[in-house]
Amino acid sequence: MRRRPVPAALFLPLALPLALPLALLLAACGGASSTGTGAGTDGSGPVTLVVGDQKGGSEAVLRAAGELKDLDYRIKWSTFTSGPPLLEAVNAKAVDIGGVGNTPPVFAAGAGSKITVVAAWHGTSKGDTVLVPNGSKLTRPADLAGRSVAVAQGSSAHYQLVASLKAAGLSPSDVQVTYLQPADALAAFTSGKVDAWAVWDPYTSQVLQAGQGRVLTTGDGITNGLNFQVAAPSALQNGKKAAAVKDYLERLRRATAWVYGHQEEWAKVWAKDTGLPYEVALASVRRTNSTRAAVAVDSQLVASEQQIADTFTELKLIPRKVDFGDFVDTRYNGDLPPSTTPARS
Repeated sequence: MRRRPVPAALFLPLALPLALPLALLLAACGGASSTGTGAGTDGSGPVTLVVGDQKGGSEAVLRAAGELKDLDYRIKWSTFTSGPPLLEAVNAKAVDIGGVGNTPPVFAAGAGSKITVVAAWHGTSKGDTVLVPNGSKLTRPADLAGRSVAVAQGSSAHYQLVASLKAAGLSPSDVQVTYLQPADALAAFTSGKVDAWAVWDPYTSQVLQAGQGRVLTTGDGITNGLNFQVAAPSALQNGKKAAAVKDYLERLRRATAWVYGHQEEWAKVWAKDTGLPYEVALASVRRTNSTRAAVAVDSQLVASEQQIADTFTELKLIPRKVDFGDFVDTRYNGDLPPSTTPARS
């Protein structure tokens, strides 16, 4: 399923004891570093692959697993706070490829952005949670009716919230949804300005480890547990960059698999890279990161993402009907298992 052309449009989108380290709260493209010294095959120098990342993300795991050695291309890393701004950069051709959760590509597709899903990982959704303060009287998702909930618009947590509300017989109109990026949401949650917070790991683990909240519900069994690498079509149309993307994805798949057998080692690296306490990093790794397995970008995946797209279209949060199959490219699937393959336990 190769992506068909769509109209070009730009995707629209803590001074507390519990506050995440500043490194995790950097603004989009807040920093960049380079990796690799290999030369190009035509003597013109190495091709550079610009990769969108989050602190403690792809670069950290690739380095920890020893997968950044002997590159035939350069990697320039750009740091983002979450998936939506990363995909804005992909659409603008400022980033060649980057990793996001299951919902940002849907919003980007709905805005007509030039993005292409080229790789997927299936994991658990246990780290995707709706948190409430320890003293909260809320005990089940249905209790959220009339309450305020913070969430990052267009994030994987956004769909997790919508799906959890639906399972409880509610809709977003039954709650007071407050759109906040993680830094502001964390501040609002810990100061009692919102009743609940829909978020993902490692924020989930940080709140729980600090004893500042508890889980009201998770996305387990409610959301598809998918994460993606999303590329700019212009990069895929460039022979050298397309080859670099292939190699990069193979390395990332090996590195992600490495985490499963090296959870404590990875948690130490992740903690150092992000500034998170080791206990928080390890809890997040065990709850979320170690379960991911590379899977194919296939028809089942498209159908699952189409359900997310249709949900947000019906809620009028996406301006038009999205055919998610127009935004995927299966050339890098190889012999990967189906996207419905169970996550590691």
